[in-house]
Amino acid sequence: MLAQVLRPSDSPLTATAVPVMDVIAGLSRALDITEGHPTGHAARSCVIGMRLGQACGLDETALGDLFHALLLKDVGCSSNAARVHQLSGGSDHAVKRSVWLTDWRNWSEKIAHGLTWVGRGEPLGRRAGRLLHLALAGPRAEQEVFQIRCDRGAAIALDLGLSRATAEAIRAMDEHWDGGGQPARLRRDDIPLPAQIIGIAQVLEIFWQQRGVEASRDVIRRRRRRWFSPDLSRLALALLDDAAFWRALGDVASIDLLHDVAPAPAMLQASDAHLDRIVDAFAGVIDAKSPYTHDHSRRVADYAVAAAERLGFSPERLVRLRRAALLHDIGKLGVSNGILDKPGSLTADEWQVMKGHTRHTLEILDAVPIFRDLAVDAAAHHERLNGTGYHLGLQGAALTPTARVLAVADVTDALRSDRPYRAGLEVDRVVSMLSEDAASGKMCPQSVAAMTEVLRA
Repeated sequence: MLAQVLRPSDSPLTATAVPVMDVIAGLSRALDITEGHPTGHAARSCVIGMRLGQACGLDETALGDLFHALLLKDVGCSSNAARVHQLSGGSDHAVKRSVWLTDWRNWSEKIAHGLTWVGRGEPLGRRAGRLLHLALAGPRAEQEVFQIRCDRGAAIALDLGLSRATAEAIRAMDEHWDGGGQPARLRRDDIPLPAQIIGIAQVLEIFWQQRGVEASRDVIRRRRRRWFSPDLSRLALALLDDAAFWRALGDVASIDLLHDVAPAPAMLQASDAHLDRIVDAFAGVIDAKSPYTHDHSRRVADYAVAAAERLGFSPERLVRLRRAALLHDIGKLGVSNGILDKPGSLTADEWQVMKGHTRHTLEILDAVPIFRDLAVDAAAHHERLNGTGYHLGLQGAALTPTARVLAVADVTDALRSDRPYRAGLEVDRVVSMLSEDAASGKMCPQSVAAMTEVLRA
């Protein structure tokens, strides 16, 4: 159990001397689990890509743009998760991960992938229906999935105040040298060089991490002049000959390696404004995972802050509460849309997976030093005063005022919002249910009273 579980804190959270890079790198762990990658994939891809960028002779400004694009390459990936599940069924994480180990432009590999993953675990008739639907949708569906992800990723980069070069690198990261990539079928030098670097760096990381150096060497050779330019392929093959580099990539913490390759622009110190911009952007990433959670994190933050104002929280604690509320469901990025969007009741196994999202939230936020102090409160939104919640088993005095009001805000929005299995409830019904929870010892009575004022205002 993490140390913070033993010392839940409700102290004000303010920006300290921490690079923006460290915040983004820590939160990139959430993007890894969204795509089904092992933790550290984005960070390791960034280290690989920066070595290639340096070998290409990029100047410091271009390296700064590339650095952020590599770390945030998957920032749009939650936006297409529901569509991937709709097309393939099963676990969108497993399907996405497996695609990267496949040459999805090779028809034999594409068919084999579909037969393996589409409708996996479903009855034969339903699987056949999914396969037929996917075959009829064909290239149009493929292009749509990439378009959603790439456009959303580029938009988020701009929302974060990053350069247009960074945004365009993310938008074009899945284009291929010979014009066979997605979503715009760009070819050769029409593809921005940073985008080309992202494309080859992520493939290198995936095959190296999964199958080793020789498999990485083989995939670069097979995809040279198709996926990757001859020049970048040559640089990648040379990098694969550097045994010390790959040994360090496996042995040294990714964040330490990132500091070694980070250019000066990436080491800008985070201000409160920077932090809020990053938190707002990641709240959008979280809420894009499922159509049923659209704007959930922002609404929870609004509910929580409005109730906390009535409870007399200081301005500093309101800032801390808002950040915790916006990030409280970041662990849901690790839950399959087959579970998140299921219209009926969850099975016992599915419910255990769903409950695991709070553990993911704690682990992700604890990995970001500036958010470590709020990690427990954010992850405790399903804890209850009488100890009947999950997953930490906190109760009573162990739950801070922030955790208490956040739990009430989360339930309030869940009850007020439409879900796959029911329509949103009216205010009177929500107030009644919250009051019952307060009377039974589950919810904080003061937080419920404050939320009742908010709902009736």
